Amino acid sequence: MSLTHTTELERAAASPGTRPRGRRGERPNWLGGAVGWLWLAVVIVPIYWIVVTSFKSQSTYYASNPLAPPTAPTLDNYKMVVESDFPLYFLNSLIVTVGAVVPAVAFAFMAAYAIVRGGGGRFLRAVNSLFLMGLAIPLQATIIPIYLIIIRLHLYDSLTALILPSIAFAIPLSVLVLANFIRDVPKELFESMRLDGAGETMTLWRLAFPLTRPAVVTVSIYNALTIWNGFLLPLILTQSPDKRTLPLALWSFQGQYSVNVPAVLASVVLTTLPILVLYVVGRRQLLSGLTAGFGK
Repeated sequence: MSLTHTTELERAAASPGTRPRGRRGERPNWLGGAVGWLWLAVVIVPIYWIVVTSFKSQSTYYASNPLAPPTAPTLDNYKMVVESDFPLYFLNSLIVTVGAVVPAVAFAFMAAYAIVRGGGGRFLRAVNSLFLMGLAIPLQATIIPIYLIIIRLHLYDSLTALILPSIAFAIPLSVLVLANFIRDVPKELFESMRLDGAGETMTLWRLAFPLTRPAVVTVSIYNALTIWNGFLLPLILTQSPDKRTLPLALWSFQGQYSVNVPAVLASVVLTTLPILVLYVVGRRQLLSGLTAGFGK
């Protein structure tokens, strides 16, 4: 580097008003910022209204501004909801969600490993195509066959009737996501495990599972949220009040307290809290799992 060029760089660094040439054309994106703030308001205002209203009494809600904070906050609405068999509905939703997510993700992980590491045989390609076809079939299109199958199996009005279809609809997307992540694992690692004398089972759980853990957490959280918020299956396949899940119980609260808006919104808050806790606990793994596939 010449002395003259060095002097010019020093003068440019010493000048306070000098900016790099590449940043002269950059302008603040006012439109994008305005749209972002508008979308934030669209999301935050309904949540604020739900939380604030749940702490109001019925008479206070109709006599004041709906968006105004409560002058005398009360927990009577939450007490009313909890006393209306809400813990039972919460337990039913937890049983259905855990009972469907755990076997669905475990089966999907093993199926994805077999599809990727099975050598690409005709049978495995057909199985992979079958899973991909499952992504194109919506739940609403199969609700009548599911209902007839559950009746024939004598499982109607039970939590098992909700778990089995939830497993079936959670497997196709899980296989697709996990198979893509397993393909990104270097083949040299599998060959190294094989040279060390490891079998397929050990390779599956000692190598593939730790390296694809973000993807496993991602599909687990996604399936858990989908099953937790499911409404159609509990509505069609259950009848007894003690078999209701939270979304269906929320609908029954709305009918029971049709004029008591604060009580209905208190049940909404209690129904949403487990979803928020699940997101807070698995947020880091969820984000890493969603971004890892796009970064490779």
